[in-house]
Amino acid sequence: MRPLYLLPAGALLAGIWLLPLSGAMPDFALHMLRHMTLVALAAPLIVMGLPQLFRRIRVAPLAAALVEFIVVWGWHLPAAHALGRLGGVGLVVEQGSFLIVGLFVWAGCLRTDQPLAGAGGLLLTSMHMTLLGALLVLAPRDLYAEICGTVPNLSGQQIGGMLMLAIGTPVYLVAGLWLTAQALNERAAT
Repeated sequence: MRPLYLLPAGALLAGIWLLPLSGAMPDFALHMLRHMTLVALAAPLIVMGLPQLFRRIRVAPLAAALVEFIVVWGWHLPAAHALGRLGGVGLVVEQGSFLIVGLFVWAGCLRTDQPLAGAGGLLLTSMHMTLLGALLVLAPRDLYAEICGTVPNLSGQQIGGMLMLAIGTPVYLVAGLWLTAQALNERAAT
């Protein structure tokens, strides 16, 4: 157990779930802040904080990235998003599934025995997060207002998309490039 990683992970989780953030930003932007904190910030810290536990979970990096892609895009379909955004059990299931797939992606991709596959998984995740963030920013209307029964807030959706781009894209991209460099250095040394 490595408290150096677990303490900031716990602080992030407490911050996004316990702090009264709903008045500080639009609803969709808060949704995206929670989502990206779970999958791109807290999940890798938890995996690095509990290396013995996650070493036992033999997840194929590309399979984990594919499952995360399905879960993330699935929760951004309007009906599923409304289920999660309107609170209750839907919110708990949404947040739990984001954290679980985030843990699987990072556990699979940070495996030391497959750095290139891990890099591929993280770069694939960076691409699909970038695409989803761009779609949210560039959409001509609030995609969720009607089904959520809320007042349209296109700027809130655009802020959410920008948060996805600002957090997810660099985290996955830098980690994927770091793993690629590790793999190339290992090959050069042999």
